[in-house]
Formats: sequence, C-alpha cells, structure tokens
Amino acid sequence: SSRVVEIQSQMSERAVELLGLPEDRPCLLLDVGCGSGLSGDYISDEGHYWIGMDISPAMLDVAVEREVEGDLLLADVGHGIPFRPGMFDGCISISAVQWLCNADKKSHSPPKRLYRFFSTLYTALARGSRAVLQLYPENSEQLELITAQAMRAGFTGGMVVDYPNSAKAKKFFLCLFVGASGTLPKGLGTECADGEEIHQAKFTNERTRFRNVKGKSVKKSRDWILEKKERRRRQGKEVRADTKYTGRKRRPRF
Repeated sequence: SSRVVEIQSQMSERAVELLGLPEDRPCLLLDVGCGSGLSGDYISDEGHYWIGMDISPAMLDVAVEREVEGDLLLADVGHGIPFRPGMFDGCISISAVQWLCNADKKSHSPPKRLYRFFSTLYTALARGSRAVLQLYPENSEQLELITAQAMRAGFTGGMVVDYPNSAKAKKFFLCLFVGASGTLPKGLGTECADGEEIHQAKFTNERTRFRNVKGKSVKKSRDWILEKKERRRRQGKEVRADTKYTGRKRRPRF
C-alpha cells in the first residue's frame, strides 16, 4: 500500500541521514534486506550507488521489474556479507535485521547468525564509515542480543530512538561505527516540552536497560546485581562470589 511505501521511504531517508555521508562525492552503500529496492531509489536520487542483498527471490524480481539502479544479490545475510574488505562507504537496512533472531531451521543459531552477519559486515565497510539498521525488535531481549553481537564484532555506537514517547512513530535505528567511534546522533522527538533531553540508550559506555517496568528488577537492587553478575559470568568474565552482603545498602557512616 502507498502508506507502507511512504513509511519505508521516510525510514530510508532517515537511515541515510544518520550515515552522515560526505557531501562532495558519491558513495557506494550496501542495502541489507533491500526488498523491491525502495530504499535504493532514495539512495540513487541522492547521487549514491548501491548494492542490495535480499533473501526473497520474489522481492528481487519486483526490484528488477522496477528497473532499480542498484546491483542485486540473492543471499541470506545470516551466512555473512560476501564482499571484499573496505568496499562500502556505509550500510543501511530497513526492517530486516530482526529476522536474524528467528531460528527458521533446526541448524540456525540466532547469536551465531547475527555474529556472522555483523563480523563480515564490519570487514566489508570502510574504516570510519557507519551502518544504520532500522529494526522492529519484538522485545528488549532481542534488542540486547542484536546489539551485543554487533559490539562483539567490533562495532561501537548504539541505539538511536526516534520519537520515543509515541507508540506509532517510535523507530529504532541501530547506529554503528567502524573504527573511530563517532558521537551517537540524537533521536528525533527526544526533546521534552521543557526542553530537557530524554537520554539516549548508549551502548558504548553505559548500557541502558530496554526492559519495561513490568518484570524488571529495580536498578541497584540485590536481584538486579545478581542478574548482572550472572550475565557477566556467562560472558566468561571474573566475578566476585555472591555473599549475604551482595546488594546491601551501606550505612551513611561506619
């Protein structure tokens, strides 16, 4: 429908804007999950070149019929990005990366597929470039899984959330940097009425929890600390043993 096309174009425009491309030269971009090439149309209109990857032959057939300007590749990005190192000046992806969280086959391991995707994407991107992946996460766990694998693969950056207070307009953009870490762009609609900023979720230093209040351990509580320690143990890090003092408040003075 035309509404879907309109939203898709808006998100493509925003993703390209978040890439912060140089204005003085055409760039080569990778479009992950390019579908029928709607994002590609915008990239071409901006004077850039692109290669699109998609897992759906039917969608790519539509792109061919529409005579898009980009080159098209039928492939599952969970198997990795098959391009030479440093080839792309940036990568965008609209509403696609969350599909890597699904295990469609018995042999599929979402963390492995995500890591394969991010590590090969990291290699295929030029140093100093960015990847901006708009996604529809099902829940906070998915967001964490995706972000953790991106960081494991060497990316820095984090989630840029546009219109965080709007149920309809809220959009998640995972904004990733290759090499030198940039400043995370601000999300749209993050200024409150009184001009105060809503703090972005930055994954580079402070990891903000994406859990809603229901079923969430209060920050710094004993449960919260135990959960955090358990997570760190699973990552193979050294963690102090739990004791009866774990998570206890200290008295104001000894």
